[in-house]
Amino acid sequence: MLNMEVNIDPSELQPLGEYDFEKNFNHLGAMKWMEENWQKSIIFAAIYFILVFGIKHFMKERRPFNLRAPLTLWSFSLTLFSFIAACRIWKQMAFLLLTKGFKQSVCSKSFYVHPVSKLWMYLFVLSKFVELGDTFFIVLRKKKLIFVHWYHHFFTMIIAWYGYKNMAVGMGWNAALNLVIHCLTYSYYTVTAMGIQVPRSIAMLITTAQMVQMTGFFIINIFVFFWNNDKVCQTTWPLLLLSSFLYTTLLALFSNFFLRTYLSSTQKSKWN
Repeated sequence: MLNMEVNIDPSELQPLGEYDFEKNFNHLGAMKWMEENWQKSIIFAAIYFILVFGIKHFMKERRPFNLRAPLTLWSFSLTLFSFIAACRIWKQMAFLLLTKGFKQSVCSKSFYVHPVSKLWMYLFVLSKFVELGDTFFIVLRKKKLIFVHWYHHFFTMIIAWYGYKNMAVGMGWNAALNLVIHCLTYSYYTVTAMGIQVPRSIAMLITTAQMVQMTGFFIINIFVFFWNNDKVCQTTWPLLLLSSFLYTTLLALFSNFFLRTYLSSTQKSKWN
């Protein structure tokens, strides 16, 4: 049985200037597809892992590919997508915050069905598969592949697909925040792929934003934990525990990366 059989306050579905292509998006079909296929995210993640480290080994004795043009196009495309999707999902988020309050903005499942956000929520989830491509640019260009990079991509896709098929509460915030951070991140990747030098402070700001994002996700999960007895804010325990574990480990990994990259004694000496 599909999880679309939920009660949503009609007042949360008021028109917000949606476009026809958004309004006509078949969210029931999307939900049905994800219900039947979300487990494939685990297979995709396993294939991703094998290919990444297989290519990394293959490239060991070979010259790196340049790939500047395709990487620039790739990063710019994801920047553009993140910006548009963020604007559309934040439109519904702002409406809920202003009319219903913070709790309802966390617990509402209207993001999955509202004409202005339903298409972008689905594309947001699918984009976690597309973003696996980031890693292939790293290994083909023989850049340093850090643990937090592939770990983040590997598990985020699985949890995002599982969360969508369950119409997880809190996922509206997840998408809204993540898309803003990715807009900044992929903008940075686009500029650097073009060979433009970016101030170190910008890279520090982006890593800090990643840490703030994970902290925000974990705090939202705490609210969901305490609101779980509320009929309109229920979630599954596996999803709550798995996502909390992911956010905690990513916060630790990003913090460690920040300390080692920007605040170590070696890096400090370079600034002097």
